[in-house]
Amino acid sequence: MDVLDELQDLREDALRELEAAGDEDDIERVRVRYLGREGSVTLILRGIGELPTEQRADVGRLGNRVKAEIESAIESARSRLAAESRRRKLREDAVDVTSPGRRHFYGRRHPITQAMDEVLGILVGMGYAVATGPEVETDWYNFTGLNIPPDHPARDMQDSFYVTDNLVLRTQTSPVQLRHMEKVAPKLPVRIVGPGRVFRRGDDDASHSPVFHQCEALLVDEGVTFGQLRGTLLDFARRLLGEHVQVRFRPSYFPFTEPSAEVDISCTVCGGTGCSTCSQTGFLEIGGAGMVHPLVLENGGYDPEQVSGFAFGMGVDRMAMLKWSIPDIRYLYQNDVRFLQQL
Repeated sequence: MDVLDELQDLREDALRELEAAGDEDDIERVRVRYLGREGSVTLILRGIGELPTEQRADVGRLGNRVKAEIESAIESARSRLAAESRRRKLREDAVDVTSPGRRHFYGRRHPITQAMDEVLGILVGMGYAVATGPEVETDWYNFTGLNIPPDHPARDMQDSFYVTDNLVLRTQTSPVQLRHMEKVAPKLPVRIVGPGRVFRRGDDDASHSPVFHQCEALLVDEGVTFGQLRGTLLDFARRLLGEHVQVRFRPSYFPFTEPSAEVDISCTVCGGTGCSTCSQTGFLEIGGAGMVHPLVLENGGYDPEQVSGFAFGMGVDRMAMLKWSIPDIRYLYQNDVRFLQQL
């Protein structure tokens, strides 16, 4: 076969194969077959010097033209495959603008976190500093140092999770008060609020949980009175729940305060007129309060003959329930997004 005819045949074969190429590997095989180091067109161009003199110019011109056309066809084939790949991806990733959109739900603070932040914000604004302590406490800080010795019947009121005979998951945040007094005594005044998580094994119903949150405040100074305690709680309740709220004290007993009182507020559901939520009394209990027991002051490093103090505490979960009229405390711990999105 004449070399010129052979070049024409190679050109047609290469262009046909490139047109049928389905991927980059097919294109690369064609390039190697015709234009590689041992490719058909390359071998012809390399052997021009062995041809008769009169054929060399014609073969050289046609060979270079065939080589250029095959190279151009290779680039075209690559462009064609790239365009097909883009079209395929666009089809696969296409968005139907006529279909309903998907809403994005944003997270928000948990109701307990909201209530805790609001309670702390009010008390800090009244001059109290935030103090914290460990959730696993010794018997001394959780019980004995707070005037609840081992044989005291008040321990039965706080069914506890014991880690060892001397370590317990704290049943209240009162240990924070004792720890802080030990640390700063005899400095005055002591004005702190201790927030945190507490644990009581026996509590588990619509209004109690074995894990809940408390916030307890302590003021120790010279000349502190029960009247100041009542005024503080009235101011706190009205800042938290509204100016219409009334505060009522009922005599009670706590080992670490003397005298002690249960603190009630006028019902946030009926406004104090009486309803099923407040058992027709017009009031709801929010916590306990009292004057710090002299023994607790001594254990904290203060002389009860020289100073006095008051303390009050509340369940933050209960405050959240009152603020948003939540009927069951367990809703706060079920992580139901439908419930949390309402608050």
